[in-house]
Amino acid sequence: MKDPDRLKDPARRHPEKAHRPDNPIQRKPDWIRVKAPVSPAYNETRKLMRELDLTTVCEEAGCPNIGECWAKKHATVMIMGAICTRACAFCNVATGRPFALDPLEPEHVATMVAHTGLQHVVITSVDRDDLEDGGAAHFVRTIEAVRRESPDTTIEILTPDFMRKPGALEKVVAARPDVFNHNLETVPRLYPAIRPGARYFHSLRLLARVKELDPGMFTKSGIMVGLGEDKGEVGQVMDDMRSAEIDFITIGQYLQPTAKHAAIDRFVTPEEFGAYEKSAYAKGFLMVSASPLTRSSHHAGEDFARLRAARQARLAAAAE
Repeated sequence: MKDPDRLKDPARRHPEKAHRPDNPIQRKPDWIRVKAPVSPAYNETRKLMRELDLTTVCEEAGCPNIGECWAKKHATVMIMGAICTRACAFCNVATGRPFALDPLEPEHVATMVAHTGLQHVVITSVDRDDLEDGGAAHFVRTIEAVRRESPDTTIEILTPDFMRKPGALEKVVAARPDVFNHNLETVPRLYPAIRPGARYFHSLRLLARVKELDPGMFTKSGIMVGLGEDKGEVGQVMDDMRSAEIDFITIGQYLQPTAKHAAIDRFVTPEEFGAYEKSAYAKGFLMVSASPLTRSSHHAGEDFARLRAARQARLAAAAE
């Protein structure tokens, strides 16, 4: 049974952050402002999500691109509920004791994909440390349901780290999603403050293991900037990702959800994002998305087509 009132009340949504001093939310620069969603297609997408009782990371994480994506009927589904067992300092998803898994959720996701005619779908989840397999089997059931209903749709998953869940990663990779995404989120120095429940090198190893299990599977990861990292640390994360053979990197501006979340250190300029993009391509990534409004799932369908084309071009060049 869901508790919508709990998820709307910031004090109940983030009880673990209540003791923290307020970090005033800074005014956004002109290059990062977006229009409020008002299109009929946005409202249609919202209505469909409610009818199928689906949760979206677009809403739960307060994504600034929701108006643009939902107007195109693109929504990133967040399976396994709207309550996370972790308490990351950057994240607006509610923390607490999750509800039981909904056995009908995989079929509801498949219905949504078929109804909207999505060519590419992104499926993510909250962390479910309370489950024996971290929710790996639920990911598999959801992938299988989408494949049954929409066999031509490509599937991108954005998973938790499956820490201390032996065999969980192997289950998910065996279901053969087209893209396996897991975000490193920030530089290792900031993990204790920003991502205290996770471990940088565990996440990096998770992505490297995907390539060991299935060398042909596309892997993807992303970080936020503006949390206090420096350019050298971002460059080192890029090098670490390439050592793990990650194909696609996303770099976006951290935006503070509430006064109780981690403060923004600074707003990174579009010119700096352009420099990060140029550097990442020079390091060998097949795809790079680096901009103030870049998010893991933003333009995911178009980016997947470009990612696949980039691999084909690289293979063709190597064969010459």
